[in-house]
Amino acid sequence: MITNKQYQRLMSEYEKTGKIIVSALKADVHPQTARKYIEAATPPEQLQKPHTWRTRPDPLEKIWPEVGAMLRDAPELEARTLFEHFLARPDSGLEESHLRTFFRRVRHWRATEGPEREVFFAQDRKPGQLLQLDWTYARELNVKINGEVLDHLFCHCVLPYSDWQWATRCISESFLSLVGGLQAALRQLGGSPECLGTDNSSAATHELESFPGRARGYNTEYLELCTHYDLTPVTINVGCPHEQGDVESQNRHLKRRLAQHLVLRGSRDFNSVADYDRFVEGILRSANGKRQKRLAEERACLRPLPAGSLAEYRECEPVVSSQSLIRVKKHAYSVPSRLIGHTLRVELYEAHLKVYLGREFLFDLPRLRGDRGALVDFRHVIAPLLRKPGAFANYRHREALYPSPVFRAAHDRLVADHGERPGVIEYLQVLKLAAEVSVEAVETQLQKCLAGAGKWRATTVRDQLAPPERKVIELPGLTPSLHAYDALLVEEVAHGR
Repeated sequence: MITNKQYQRLMSEYEKTGKIIVSALKADVHPQTARKYIEAATPPEQLQKPHTWRTRPDPLEKIWPEVGAMLRDAPELEARTLFEHFLARPDSGLEESHLRTFFRRVRHWRATEGPEREVFFAQDRKPGQLLQLDWTYARELNVKINGEVLDHLFCHCVLPYSDWQWATRCISESFLSLVGGLQAALRQLGGSPECLGTDNSSAATHELESFPGRARGYNTEYLELCTHYDLTPVTINVGCPHEQGDVESQNRHLKRRLAQHLVLRGSRDFNSVADYDRFVEGILRSANGKRQKRLAEERACLRPLPAGSLAEYRECEPVVSSQSLIRVKKHAYSVPSRLIGHTLRVELYEAHLKVYLGREFLFDLPRLRGDRGALVDFRHVIAPLLRKPGAFANYRHREALYPSPVFRAAHDRLVADHGERPGVIEYLQVLKLAAEVSVEAVETQLQKCLAGAGKWRATTVRDQLAPPERKVIELPGLTPSLHAYDALLVEEVAHGR
């Protein structure tokens, strides 16, 4: 069907030229369609009268009453799910070719008889008024660090007025990740806005005993953070994430942008977490570069930052138990046995722990995720275990003493070849060698030993890594005395006479 404007142009040109093809080209109409309207001399609204009859049998007539009833009872059902449900029924009369017809019918039902749709209302934002903060999972990016998948989140901060954004990698939706992400964003901005908006995450709010399941109150630590940066905390209603739509939308755009640049990079594997962080930072700076005009308006309204930043860690002082373990936030961590009985000072960061003895820094430990767990380093307990090999069999954290599946296979092989106790002792000697050299070097030699059929011991692995030096006995040079030789000749000649 053509428009009235096309019809008028077509008829006008035909009166001038009398040629259908020329008139059709000027009216942007197909020549066959032009011929039909010229011969009928009838406007489109009269020529194309609506009809109530069908031009072919309705393939959905048999099942549509049932489909409508199901949609009324459960409007959230998807059209494809319903189609596959009825397609599996031999009496439905449906075929694969009816898919598009079914989709159009369901869409029309939703528009005429379906429930009311949610309406989103565009908001007028003022520069420098609000910063929204939210976390978003980034597992779908499938980023790897040296071949191992990096399970991580982003603490994402967005200025709704200018769409400026900054994201910080983290491992959980914790208060420490909130502090780190917020302070990183404010440092990039060089100032703080009037309000800080979040959802009802437990990092910022908690349930009120007087209003269970409804209103939530702000955490004390969160209020202290907002006070430090002169931010007014605002939150959304419980179960209404659309009320923080700006940052929710930018979450999707951020991950889409990162996914596209990972494809352009040609690899999702990075040499280190620091390399990945630099990659993300470059993408963010590139995206923010297009928002400088409105960002300048925002920055003109920002408040100056305080002189110092808040500590991005919590302190605790665990005592090293007789098991050479410390407990931090329901998790157990092993430390060297020489620290047993000492009180350590631990700085608990969002992703790692820093351990101090007094003011002396000792080492870093990766922070465990989840509710409970244990991180036991075999290097911390191997020497005591060699003195008490019988404790290995029922050791609570024995799985931590297998650095890789190859070590587990080596343990089973040694026990099978030499017996339970001798095999365990041999395996502990292998672990000691791994502590002295490296897990990777020992693992390579273990794979060679496991590939062979004969018996082997820890000394075999040690000799393969560092063959014993052969002792070479150096003898002093022998210089014969010629005078003694002459004297011997004289004696022989005299004896011959």
